[in-house]
Amino acid sequence: MKHTLVWIDKEGARVLEIDGETVQHSLVHSPGPHLHRHANERDLRVRDHPDDEHRFFREVARAIEGTGQVLIVGPAKTKLHFFRYVQQHDRLLDQRIIGLETVDHPTDPQLVAHLRSYFHESPPRHGP
Repeated sequence: MKHTLVWIDKEGARVLEIDGETVQHSLVHSPGPHLHRHANERDLRVRDHPDDEHRFFREVARAIEGTGQVLIVGPAKTKLHFFRYVQQHDRLLDQRIIGLETVDHPTDPQLVAHLRSYFHESPPRHGP
């Protein structure tokens, strides 16, 4: 069975999908803050557009369509905001999310090990 880990923060999401010995990695980049210039202003202001977060979350949700159980991790509140978005907008995905955990900034191999440990999967064996 495929298991998926989504590591998410305000800058982007790393999606790791494990199916037996196969590990697939993908990235979803957040649009981030926009620079917004008004004709009567001399300097630039950074302004978040309210729909950006929803678009980002929709892209992350699309990236994990068709996967099995999903574990969401990340260093801050973005994982909670994504989870709430899923609860409101994607009931099928909501049913597949089995956990939320705080995880700082691990490497991809550390995330794979965490995912295998979480789902009690043995790492693949190499050799005879």
